[in-house]
Amino acid sequence: MPSREPDDDAEPPAERDGGTEGAPPRHRWRGPIGTWPAVALTVAVLVAANWLLHRWSGPAELVTAVAVSAVLLGVLRRAGGTLADAGLAPGTLGRGARWALALIGLVGLVYLAGALLPGTRELFEDRRYAGLDGGEVALRVFVYVPVGTVLLEETAFRGVLYGLVARVRGPVGATAVSSLLFGLWHVLPSLHLSTAKPALTTVLGDSAAGAAVAIGGAVLFTAAAGVLFCELRRRSGSLLAPMGLHWAVNALGYAVGFLLR
Repeated sequence: MPSREPDDDAEPPAERDGGTEGAPPRHRWRGPIGTWPAVALTVAVLVAANWLLHRWSGPAELVTAVAVSAVLLGVLRRAGGTLADAGLAPGTLGRGARWALALIGLVGLVYLAGALLPGTRELFEDRRYAGLDGGEVALRVFVYVPVGTVLLEETAFRGVLYGLVARVRGPVGATAVSSLLFGLWHVLPSLHLSTAKPALTTVLGDSAAGAAVAIGGAVLFTAAAGVLFCELRRRSGSLLAPMGLHWAVNALGYAVGFLLR
C-alpha cells in the first residue's frame, strides 16, 4: 500500500502546482514513500553529496552533480511529486526563461557598476583566481557553475525540497526549510573564505575566530539568498528564474574577479 500523509486529502493551493493558472487541482498526492521520509532521504543524499563535492573536482564533480540531481528528482517522483512540484512544468519554462534573462542582465549591471567604482572594486578580489587563466575561468563560468553548482543546488533546494515541503506546509514552510538547509550547505565551501578574500582578511584577520565568523556570515548570507531564490521560484512558477540569478551571481562574479586581478 502506498503511504499517505495526513494532509493528502486536502486540496493543494494553485501555487503548489508550480504557480500555473488553470491547472486542474490534485486532491491526492500519493507515492510509495511519504513526504517527510522523502525530505529526510533528500537531506541524507545532500549531506553525502556535500562531503564528496568538497573533496572532488574536475569531471567527477560534474558527474556527481548530475547524478545527485537525477536521484533527488527520483525521490520526488517516488513521493508522488511531478515536474510542476519541482518547478519544471513545461508550461512555465518560457516565463521562467524570461525571468532568468532579466535577472542576469540586472546582475550584470550591478557587477559592472561595482567593478567601476573604486570603493567597491576590492570586494571582487579573491586569491583563488590568482592561478587561473582565461580558459579555466571560461570553463568555470560556462560548465562548472551551471552544472556543478546551479543545476544541483537549484534542483535540490528550490526544486525537490521546496516542492516536497510546500505540499504539507505551504510556500512559507517550504521557503524556511529550503533556505535553512541551503545556508548549512555552504559550511564546508566557506572553511577558507576569510583567507581567500582580502577584504575579509583585513577585517577578520587570519585566525580561527575570524574563520568562524566568516563561516557564520556565509551561512546567514546564503540562507537569505535562499529566501530570495524561493520567492523567485514562487512568483515565476519556474525553477529557471532562480537558476538564472544563481548562475549570474556566481559566474559573473568569477569573470569580474578574474578581469580585476
